Amino acid sequence: MNTTVATIVIAGSLLLALASLITAIRDRTMGMILLVSFAVLEVAILVQAGLVIAAVAGGQEAAGGAATLFGYLAGVALIPVAGVGLALAERSRWGPAILVVAGFAVAVMTGRLLQIWQGAG
Repeated sequence: MNTTVATIVIAGSLLLALASLITAIRDRTMGMILLVSFAVLEVAILVQAGLVIAAVAGGQEAAGGAATLFGYLAGVALIPVAGVGLALAERSRWGPAILVVAGFAVAVMTGRLLQIWQGAG
């Protein structure tokens, strides 16, 4: 697993969570900037998933088990999509609040992916 891509995903998701929190506190709905930013985050997550799948196909093994690794990969890829979908449905300040949770969850799950890959937990 590429730690550089994982670090980019973690930092980006935490920045998006902060931007979403500010938007929610200001009582605004989700704007196009947050929507596009979460789409870019999703692309970074898919790149990370592709690199992990290529590494596993190339013979590397996750220390924490392949089933757990692929479960986390699938889960982390679904979170931004589900969060944006729910935020678009909720056109009040709670839409961006959903994105706060989604951004934080992506950061935590990506950190856990690193632990699974390295066998530290």
